[in-house]
Amino acid sequence: MFERILIVDDETAARTALATLLRREGFEVSDASDGQTALAQCASFRPDLILLDIVMPGMTGFEVCRRVKATPETRLTPVVLITGLYETEDRIKGINAGADDFLSKPIDFNELLARTRSLLRLKHFTDELENAESVLFSLAHSIEARDPYTMGHCERLAEVSVRLAQKLGLPEAEIKALGRAGIVHDIGKVVVPDSILLKTGPLSTDEVEIMRKHPVVGERICAPLRTFRLVLPIIRHHHERHDGSGYPDGLRGDEIPLTAAILQLADVYDALTTDRPYRPASSPEVALEIMDLEATRGWWDRNLFDNFREMIGNENSAAQPKKLGKAAH
Repeated sequence: MFERILIVDDETAARTALATLLRREGFEVSDASDGQTALAQCASFRPDLILLDIVMPGMTGFEVCRRVKATPETRLTPVVLITGLYETEDRIKGINAGADDFLSKPIDFNELLARTRSLLRLKHFTDELENAESVLFSLAHSIEARDPYTMGHCERLAEVSVRLAQKLGLPEAEIKALGRAGIVHDIGKVVVPDSILLKTGPLSTDEVEIMRKHPVVGERICAPLRTFRLVLPIIRHHHERHDGSGYPDGLRGDEIPLTAAILQLADVYDALTTDRPYRPASSPEVALEIMDLEATRGWWDRNLFDNFREMIGNENSAAQPKKLGKAAH
């Protein structure tokens, strides 16, 4: 498949010249004469690289670049700003907008071609990483689908974990890691037979041992992805307990990564409030009471659980329909 390049310039002659040269090199080319058209082309044409003039009437190239980089679907698309501006301030402005490279007018075509091919190679590697993530997410969802009682569990876990992390003011990288971990935290259950995973009665000692391997297996499956560096500890340690009675490593207290402790609270709450083969769902109030007793027993960090309970309580209160007062006579 041909790599796609979008040229954005308000000068027709400049667009035509660049398009002609790039098509000769085997690229698929589209063009736009203004910022709004360029943003629409990003959605329809889906370029692999954008050559973007800075000085245009209406929306400047800086603003177009900023919007491209702020949109999840295009944030990893390389943007080369083409400019006749030579001030350092303008370069800094372009970097702050998210530009990946700059070219000065008049354009040297050999330089353009070299930079274009370099950025497209990087984009290819990025796409491979994203495809690998997609495969892992698909595998995680297929494992979840084996158990009809856990349908939607991964998404709920990701959402609740992210909200608690935001409430606690965690760094953006850790919040993002929690969103990913919510989806893939149980991916290691790929090694757990259905006879154990779907068993309605208590597990035998041997079955418990097999089940308890899934965090380590999950970590091993996801380890090759460098972008999952902050996700791996969450996968491995989301069954640890504050008093050291959890698994697989028997960590206690502050040895447990905060992100893993957050995910576990969300995991336990979701398990308690959804139907399972061995028991019906508890109400949110009952679930929080059970978890409060477990925190008293030492399973959960008390301060973290209190924050979690406050968040859930506020959300449930906000979701309740307000009662109408008596009409005035």
